[in-house]
Amino acid sequence: MEDRKPLKIGITCYPLIGGSGILATALGHELARRGNEVHFFSSSRPVRLDLSQPRIFFHEVVVNEYSLFKYPDYTLPLAVKMAGVAREKHLDVFHVHYAVPHATAAYLAVQMLGGRSARAPKIVTTLHGTDTTLLGQDPSYREAIEHALSESDAITTVSESLRRETLETFDLNKPVEVVSNFFIPAVPTRSRNAVRAELGVGEDEFLIVHTSNVRPPKRIDLLLRVFAAAQSARLMRLLILAGGSFAPHMPLLEELAITDGVIVKENVLDVEEYLAAADAGLYTSESESFGLSILETLFHAKPVVAFRVGGIPEVVTDGASGFLHPFEDIASMSASLRRLAESPTLATAMGKEGKRQAEARFSAEKIVPLYEEIYDRLVPCLKPGQSGR
Repeated sequence: MEDRKPLKIGITCYPLIGGSGILATALGHELARRGNEVHFFSSSRPVRLDLSQPRIFFHEVVVNEYSLFKYPDYTLPLAVKMAGVAREKHLDVFHVHYAVPHATAAYLAVQMLGGRSARAPKIVTTLHGTDTTLLGQDPSYREAIEHALSESDAITTVSESLRRETLETFDLNKPVEVVSNFFIPAVPTRSRNAVRAELGVGEDEFLIVHTSNVRPPKRIDLLLRVFAAAQSARLMRLLILAGGSFAPHMPLLEELAITDGVIVKENVLDVEEYLAAADAGLYTSESESFGLSILETLFHAKPVVAFRVGGIPEVVTDGASGFLHPFEDIASMSASLRRLAESPTLATAMGKEGKRQAEARFSAEKIVPLYEEIYDRLVPCLKPGQSGR
């Protein structure tokens, strides 16, 4: 809206490499670019946060390890920091990514500011998966998450699949809206040939890429077994861009005798260069609320082979931008990889279609205004020059 008042928005997220942090950071950058003032709260600077950008601020939450506590507490220091900045900067909105502990901290911060007064920020909670699929099933967390969600002014999920699961898991007193993830691809600074040369991959080889935090739900064991079963007449290589230590999976590489065919790079920030140098993406998660890594792969015009779980079918069109198979169907997954490797024309066509769909459905231009509509619904929209405080 041309006459909408620029807002002051506080964003909380985990700072590590992961879909929620990447999405929250990209959203903050876009909101600032559109004239809003954005304040990030986290225990450390999010890995992709660009503080040189105008109207972007970062507030580090310091956690003191008192001997009184067996485990350091993060929720209360976060709430105090959020309340202090909101009071000083007159924040309009707390947009928190993950209910635990961020929505709870936002609720506490609002209470410190006098409760649901006109001066207190509105709370928008975006669920990315784990709050519902893991912690929501734990009696030690479920009621606290449900309370934090009920006290939020708006709740969003990144997929329709996660929305349904959230409504089945929690007894909520308000609607849950779907606002999908989005992605803004950076332009690679190196050519495809240069990256493949660095990796020791020949132009005639079929390079499969996988990027994730390599935590248990990503099922790296199945990833390696699919690759081991997919060998074809055309030489295949598997590039794993791991957002964590890959050491626990090394024994399986040796057991499957695929050590020479697998390349592992840990904690890579410039994933675009490697995605651009690949030929296809392979993802074997047992659960996935959306699959931001999959979306990144599609944006770089690479077809995706994945299990048909969670929100992945909302991102990948089976038979058009990739192939989806039942969970743990290793034989079908490996057959799809061989098919792509042995038919470069098909792989290229599917990659182009995936990019077209991704740009049409999951661009910043498509998604960010949906969040702005939610903010404007909660906060009075005033024309420039007017003041609501």
